[in-house]
Amino acid sequence: MTVPSPIAIHCLSSRLVSLLLTAACLLPLSPALAQVKTGYPAERGLKSSDFPRTIRLADGVYGYEDIRAPGFTTVSMFFVGTEGVLLADGQESPQAMRRLLEAIARVSDKPVKWYVFGSDHLDHTGGNALLPKDARLIVHPTSRAQLASDAINAKPDALRVSVPPTAMTSSEETVDIGGREVRVMFLGRAHTGGDLVVYAPKEKILFMSEVYFNRVFPAMRAAFPDEWLSTIDKALQMDVQQFVPGHGFIEAASRSREQLVEFRGAVAYVIAEVTRLKSLGLSIDDAMKEANWGPYTDWMLADSQRLVAIKRMYDQLDERLR
Repeated sequence: MTVPSPIAIHCLSSRLVSLLLTAACLLPLSPALAQVKTGYPAERGLKSSDFPRTIRLADGVYGYEDIRAPGFTTVSMFFVGTEGVLLADGQESPQAMRRLLEAIARVSDKPVKWYVFGSDHLDHTGGNALLPKDARLIVHPTSRAQLASDAINAKPDALRVSVPPTAMTSSEETVDIGGREVRVMFLGRAHTGGDLVVYAPKEKILFMSEVYFNRVFPAMRAAFPDEWLSTIDKALQMDVQQFVPGHGFIEAASRSREQLVEFRGAVAYVIAEVTRLKSLGLSIDDAMKEANWGPYTDWMLADSQRLVAIKRMYDQLDERLR
């Protein structure tokens, strides 16, 4: 028997440690916890120390969850090809973005060559200055205009967000990342005016960014409520086996459609309830007091987003949204 040299043993040990660390960071979706229908980490048996989490959804397709204030998750997605990595949505700060890029590096030695602005909101873009300088930035024209406006009006101490030099010229763009086709799609306005989704047709996985909040109360600060329903309906009509949210938890493929339908129900409920309140001639303050949020009363963010939803819906009903 040949005895390996100390150097060989060291190299083997280093390789083994690297593999073990990578394996530890790639989590399967626990069937037991997957039955818990909630956006609250603690109710799923999770602690802050369990995050960030990288979840393998298919060969070369990964979800990434990290905790942000006030205690819910922001989800990113990345797709690994032979030519590089396509990343959809970042995280809220340089520190959080660094954790995401480190997680990608543990999975692949390929560079991030493409970045998709699923959302133009800061909780998804605040760390984008850390992206490789030569990464191609893919964005909807409305989101690009919003990012440019935010940059011009930013306070001196604000986070610097990368503004793409150009925007999409059609509602769909196919990106070949090497051995894998990824489609970037605009299905319609929803949480913002420029929401993009990212589709892996071979795996039938759709990352929906902020079009879909899993068990999180619909946040409507910049939303187009009626159009949001139509956009979700278009996603549900696609050939998809797994829908991935921009907030909340990634569900197993077997129940992700059910949870997207549940979120659509939440948006529809908010629309119907606020329409009812306004039809009674109530002011926004009185509507807030009289509102009945039914099964969505205790959803994550309900306390902070109910008034926001009422104000936005009043704007929609008064035809002030453009």
